[in-house]
Amino acid sequence: MVQKGLGSFFEKFLSKESLFKSKQIFLSTYFPELILHRNDQIQQIASILGPSLRLEKPSNLFVYGKTGVGKTLSIKYTIQQMSEIAKKEKIPLKLIYINCKLRKVADTEYRLMAQLVREFGKEIPPTGLPTDEVYKIFFNTIDSEKQLLIIVLDEIDQLVKKVGDELLYNLTRINAELEKSQISIIGISNDLIFVDNLDPRIKSSLSEEEILFPPYNALQIQDILNQRAKEAFNEQVIEPGVIEKCSAYAAREHGDARRALELLRVAGELAERNGYTQVKIKHIDDAEDKIERDRIMDIITTQPKQFQAVLHSILSLYTKKNNIIFTGKAYEVYKGTCFRAGLRPLTQRRVSDIIAELDMLGIINAKVISKGRYGRTREISLAIRSASESKIKKILEEGLGLT
Repeated sequence: MVQKGLGSFFEKFLSKESLFKSKQIFLSTYFPELILHRNDQIQQIASILGPSLRLEKPSNLFVYGKTGVGKTLSIKYTIQQMSEIAKKEKIPLKLIYINCKLRKVADTEYRLMAQLVREFGKEIPPTGLPTDEVYKIFFNTIDSEKQLLIIVLDEIDQLVKKVGDELLYNLTRINAELEKSQISIIGISNDLIFVDNLDPRIKSSLSEEEILFPPYNALQIQDILNQRAKEAFNEQVIEPGVIEKCSAYAAREHGDARRALELLRVAGELAERNGYTQVKIKHIDDAEDKIERDRIMDIITTQPKQFQAVLHSILSLYTKKNNIIFTGKAYEVYKGTCFRAGLRPLTQRRVSDIIAELDMLGIINAKVISKGRYGRTREISLAIRSASESKIKKILEEGLGLT
C-alpha cells in the first residue's frame, strides 16, 4: 500500500484562518499589562521591599500559596518596577530572579552560587572549583562596592529538596560579614508547609515577613480569562458560557489561574483541530479530560516508586462511603503496599511530606486538622475524577509489580 502524501492536508490547514490571534498570551512567561485581583498582595510586597530604594536592607520575605495564584507574577511585577526606578535614580540596587526548578541552574549548591556570580558578569566554569571558592568569589564580588542585593528564589522548596537547607543558612547569615553591601532573600513556594520543615535558625531568618496568596475564586478567574481571551483569540470565537464554565471548573478544583488558562487554550486547540469556527462548551469538557489524563499519567509514570506506593495506598482506601482518609490509616496501608512491592517503608514523617506533594500537584486534597493534645493529622480526599481512579490504580499496580 502506497502512503499518501500530506501536501493537500497541509495546504488545507494553511488556508484556514486560525481561531487564535496569539497563543503567547497563554504562556506562563507572559506579562499582562494589568495584574488582576492581586493588588493587596502587590502593595504588601512593595511596602516590605520599598526601603531598599533608600538602600535600607528590607526584611527577608517568604511568599507562599498553591500553584497558579499569582505569586511569581506579583513578585516579578514589583521588582521590575523597583528596577526601573533604581536605574532612573542611579540607586545601586540589584535584583536577581532565579527559578530553582530549572536544572543546570539550581540543582546543586555549586550551580546556584555560580549562577549568582554570573549575574554580575563574571565567568564561572560549570564544574571544577571548590564550592567554598565560588562562595568567596560571590562574597568579594558583591562587597566590592556599596550596593543592596535582593535575590528572588522561586520554587525555593525545590532547591532545598535538592541541596538541603544549609545553602539558605549561608545566604541569610552572609550579611554579618559584608562591609559595603547587604543581601535580602525573597523565597517563593507552592508548598504551604515548606517553612515548617526547615532548621529553626533558617526558618526565623527566612520568614521575617510572610505573605500568603489565597486561591482565586470563580469570578476572579473569569475576569482573568476574559482579559486574556480578548488578546489571545479572534473576535466572536468564544461561544457564550465557555469562559464561565472554564472558571467554574478551575475554581472548584484548585483556584489555579494557570490551569484555567491552559484549559481555555487546549479547548481552543481541540476546536480548531476538529474544524470548528468557535470554541464551544463541549470543548471545555474535552480539554479537561485531556489535560487531567495527560497530567496525572505523566506524574504517575515519572514519580519514584515510594511516591507511587503512597498514592496506591490512598486509592486503595478511597471509596464513595469512605471518601475521607487520615494520614495514620494511609501509612498503615502504605507499609503493606511496600511489603508486597519489595520496598523499604519510609518514616511516617516522610510519607506525610509525600502526601503534601500530592496535594500540591492537585492529585489529592490534604487538609491539616488539629487533634488537640494528640497533635496534627491530615484529612485526605481525592482531587482526581472518579472515572480515572481504576485506570490510575492499574498503572500504579503495574509500576509497583503488584499485579
